[in-house]
Amino acid sequence: MKKLVIIPAFNEAESIVGAVEDIRKNAPEFDYIVINDCSEDMTAEMCKKNDIKVLELPINLGIGGAVQTGYAYAYRNQYDIVVQFDGDGQHAACFLETMAEALISQEADMVIGSRFIEYQGFQSSGIRRVGIKIFAFLTKVLFGEKITDATSGMRMCNREVIKLFVQDYPRDYPEPETVCRLLRKKCRVIEVPVQMRRRFAGTSSISFGKSIYYMIKVTLAVLIERLR
Repeated sequence: MKKLVIIPAFNEAESIVGAVEDIRKNAPEFDYIVINDCSEDMTAEMCKKNDIKVLELPINLGIGGAVQTGYAYAYRNQYDIVVQFDGDGQHAACFLETMAEALISQEADMVIGSRFIEYQGFQSSGIRRVGIKIFAFLTKVLFGEKITDATSGMRMCNREVIKLFVQDYPRDYPEPETVCRLLRKKCRVIEVPVQMRRRFAGTSSISFGKSIYYMIKVTLAVLIERLR
């Protein structure tokens, strides 16, 4: 089966090489593509210098647009399995094959790499953990499924979900909303335990103020998804 890692990147010059080297070393059976979302730093130059496969966006599309571009690339090139992977070094490639095995053996549509099954590795900031618990509660109440880490950006899906995401994908903060969309469509979503790390460099784009907006926006999006 053809397997692809999508790496959305915006201003990840200090970490993108390490993230790609992790994939090359620990998940060599996966192809990869960096989606450079019109970075303002040296991300493009670092990719070129280190012979990293990259797709350059002409304008900044945000995380949703960058990831959807990756799904479109995967669908056009007939990949069977796609996984999102952060370019900041937080995700560990050693878990990718385990996720792929779970996707196939359990006939799942999506596998989420969860920090909150074994509670090992970096557990995210306090404010984010509050949001994660809120989304876990909403998912259980609204869709009857326990998803411990709906905000995880380390998510693997099959070709049917790839096609679905090519057609429609949220613009910003897409992870909880797309999980709920799949649950509404009766897709099989499972989780496997993974360990994450602190980002290699830089700072998160989600400040305290944006975290509040994030929780309000995504909560409304999840409620709307349930009403569809």
